[in-house]
Amino acid sequence: MAISVVMPALEMAQETGKLLVWRKKEGEPTVKGEPLLEIETDKAVVEVEAAADGILAGVMSREGDVVPVGSIIAWILQPGESLPTEAAGTGNAAPTARAVSAAASVASAAAAPSGSSSTAANAAATAKLSPKARRLAKEHGVDVSKVAPTGPDGSITTEDILAFVAAGTSAAATEAVPKTASAEPLSRIARIMAERTTQSWTTVPHFFVTREFDATAIVALQKNSAAESDKVGAVRPSINDVLVALVARALAKHPRLNATWAGDNIRTNPEINISVAMAVQDGVVGAVIRNANTMPLGEIAAQRRQLSERSRAEKLRPADITGGTFTISNLGMFDVDSFTAIITPPQAAILAVGKIVDRVVAVDGQAVIRPMLNVTLSADHRVIDGARAAEFLNTLAGAILKPNGWLA
Repeated sequence: MAISVVMPALEMAQETGKLLVWRKKEGEPTVKGEPLLEIETDKAVVEVEAAADGILAGVMSREGDVVPVGSIIAWILQPGESLPTEAAGTGNAAPTARAVSAAASVASAAAAPSGSSSTAANAAATAKLSPKARRLAKEHGVDVSKVAPTGPDGSITTEDILAFVAAGTSAAATEAVPKTASAEPLSRIARIMAERTTQSWTTVPHFFVTREFDATAIVALQKNSAAESDKVGAVRPSINDVLVALVARALAKHPRLNATWAGDNIRTNPEINISVAMAVQDGVVGAVIRNANTMPLGEIAAQRRQLSERSRAEKLRPADITGGTFTISNLGMFDVDSFTAIITPPQAAILAVGKIVDRVVAVDGQAVIRPMLNVTLSADHRVIDGARAAEFLNTLAGAILKPNGWLA
């Protein structure tokens, strides 16, 4: 049975994906689970695996094409099998989303009376404007009749609006500053990241709760775990790995912190999947450790290492960056004492972690030096109130003071 290869949707708001590399050529055999192609999303470069054994056929999108989510870009056939009826006769010459868009624009221009071709073409595009693109255009004061469409059938996408805004900003900046000044253009990922953080900050009612923890026990646990791992050649757990394990277990006792705002209701997530913020070129990606509340510390460390390596190599897979229910962002390795982070919708909270620093604190009436850790919880007030946030941090404080009992 022929199996379609489609442009996957890796996040709720994704409309298109850019096809970067075919790892297989048309006519070559595929093996289920092996890398088939690489795509670029709003957040990262991701590997897409073959869904079945077979032969790659009917390739309809080329490297560099921007393709709408859900569009069929190729087929996997069994030996001797023919392309399905809807794909027969297309072959490599099938029009891509970009080609269809260009053809539609040219056709509209050719059919319009002299002097009105641009107006007619853009009027058609305006009629095919997604709700999100329309909202962005309104927010930025964009005249959509002046935007060049690149979506399927000549529609205007959010990427088109953002590109138009960026071009307008660059032109204005060039006129306003001395000729010696320079402007750095944003990459697609950086531009979309700017849009998403702005949307979160302006639409999600953030509030912040900060706590300082005595990190003596987790520092000792990390050192002991690292030594044990060295003996067997396993990945050494980091402080962040310990925090992932403890935060996930604390979330199990506070399901509202692991919930999602769903527009007009609150949805409690059945799994606890910790998204770990990792720096990539031009942005940050949330790599997901699934079911972290039941995962041993050593396995968390091993998965984090694999995700980190794939992230640096720009080889993340779709499953690596989807399904997160709570995020941890740690800047301690950059000598940051504390900070506040922006929530990643539809998640309801994110924990910002600073570095561990020796400080003089009072213990049983005596001044002692202890390694102290600052964290700040950013929470969505539609889902979480101040009391729930404080109770979660109290539970996490207990876990950090006595981690062995939580990780046993």
